[in-house]
Amino acid sequence: MKGELAGDNFVAITDPGSALANEAQERGYRRTFLNFRDVGGRYSALTYFGLVPAALMGIDVASLLRSASDMVNACGPLAPARRNPGVVLGTAMGELALLGRDKLTFIMPRELSLFDAWLEQLIAESTGKEEKGILPVAGEPPASPQVYGGDRVFVRIRLKGAQDSGLDNAVASLKSAGQPVLSVDMKDLFELAGQFFLWEVATATAGSLLGINPFDQPNVQESKDNTNQLLGAVRQRGALPEPRPALFEGGLEFYTDRGEASAKDLLKALFSGGQAGSYLAIQAYLTETPETVMGLERLRILVRDRLRMATTVGFGPRFLHSTGQLHKGGPNTGLFLQLTADDGVDTPIPGQPYTFGTFKQAQALGDLEALRKHGRRALRVHLGGDVQGGLEKLHWLADKAVPLP
Repeated sequence: MKGELAGDNFVAITDPGSALANEAQERGYRRTFLNFRDVGGRYSALTYFGLVPAALMGIDVASLLRSASDMVNACGPLAPARRNPGVVLGTAMGELALLGRDKLTFIMPRELSLFDAWLEQLIAESTGKEEKGILPVAGEPPASPQVYGGDRVFVRIRLKGAQDSGLDNAVASLKSAGQPVLSVDMKDLFELAGQFFLWEVATATAGSLLGINPFDQPNVQESKDNTNQLLGAVRQRGALPEPRPALFEGGLEFYTDRGEASAKDLLKALFSGGQAGSYLAIQAYLTETPETVMGLERLRILVRDRLRMATTVGFGPRFLHSTGQLHKGGPNTGLFLQLTADDGVDTPIPGQPYTFGTFKQAQALGDLEALRKHGRRALRVHLGGDVQGGLEKLHWLADKAVPLP
């Protein structure tokens, strides 16, 4: 036991003047890395927030920085616009979005399977505002060209040495069908650092073409405020002000202000609200397990293949700081399916009269309130205590509700 010297086992990465910076000083942390205050979270991959963990993991940070430095020079103010890779990529993104192709769909090898999650936050939170935006579609398995509409742009990110004939064939089919495909090549994984900078410049460029500020996130705070109001009610009354379900069927609870008499009709009404250019956002306030991911993937593929609709899956509350901004601030083309469940294990929050489960539920209800305030078409389905069984039932109902092509 180190007692008062325990702080020597901790390192903090934070902004100047933050509560964490003060705590680190008071408790004698071994080191505090103070980041630049004016760098937003989604643009901070190449700051202390990204580089310190990389160094602690044993990654060759010098090689990362060389890659980033090369891209900084290539995208710098002295580079002609036509040879500036960030400006060229961002111009393509922005101009295609203005033509209605605003679903930026990523196709990349397994070795880069988490990179699209970072891209998702960068692009959605930066561009989704003032009823405009580019929807990043991450993790959607590639398919034949027949299941895609005219609102797509595909980005094929290739890593040297990562062979995947299935992805190559899928991309070739998309090109033959006339779908726009942007290609980005990486010679090794260290070039991820350069990719961070490339996509940051591209996103800022696309935002400029869309006529929005890519560096603010005006609708993120709205869900937070709703959550805080709900938690205030918990402090006063001892429980969340949970609404009554509009329908209970097959062990599932459906929350909506619509008057359909069956679960099938509720889902049918939700999906029929889509049109050309619509997308389905599955907002899963569920534990992210392989089984749950597989169940959600089956659901999104069913909707995509039958309705030719782009689909996204976000686990809550994480997605609130990625696609959440676009959901409320972007174009009103989304159909929102919010999924909640009972917590198998719940834990109290020290110093608070509620648990982590209640906190998560308040975030879900707060976000649903924000969606409806902005006129978004949203349906909440509570899966109960058996998440996998609930997803099976929901898939069965969707199979009945969504017409075959």
